[in-house]
Amino acid sequence: MAQLKELYKEKVVPQLKKEFGFQNVMEIPRLEKIVLNIGLGEAIQNIKVIDSAVNDLSIIAGQKVKITRAKKAIANFKLRAGVPIGCMVTLRRARMYEFFDRLVNVALPRVRDFKGVSEKGFDGKGNYNLGIKEQLIFPEINYDKIDKVRGLNITIVTSARRDAEGRALLKFLGMPFRNK
Repeated sequence: MAQLKELYKEKVVPQLKKEFGFQNVMEIPRLEKIVLNIGLGEAIQNIKVIDSAVNDLSIIAGQKVKITRAKKAIANFKLRAGVPIGCMVTLRRARMYEFFDRLVNVALPRVRDFKGVSEKGFDGKGNYNLGIKEQLIFPEINYDKIDKVRGLNITIVTSARRDAEGRALLKFLGMPFRNK
């Protein structure tokens, strides 16, 4: 079992239960999934960009990546329906906890001038969105083999009903939020 899951069961659950006064164990917020997404607008002109982004994301996530396609044609952007424009992967269970642990303890501290992540990334229902400007912060990525520095979006989906519960869950799990 992942170390983070053990930490969640042993320390985080009692803290959340005490802080919010949950009566039932099923009320306590938990991580449900983590979604990694790379949007590739430049893939309209150069389709080869997708291959390197898929490779980078699969190395970061440790599982197969899904290529996302345009749903509608948009003439102003020279985009046709069905053209690949991004890639994404959804992590659950053990891989999710392992990725979250790597994100918090290894990747985020490698960001230049890192002062913590913003608390404004919550969506009102306890889920957190985080944008990363370069994929090089992950140690699995070989600096010599990348063709272009790309950013990615990370969405952490929790079972929390409010932002305060989701924020407390992530804080207890080790997410380094910025001091106000």
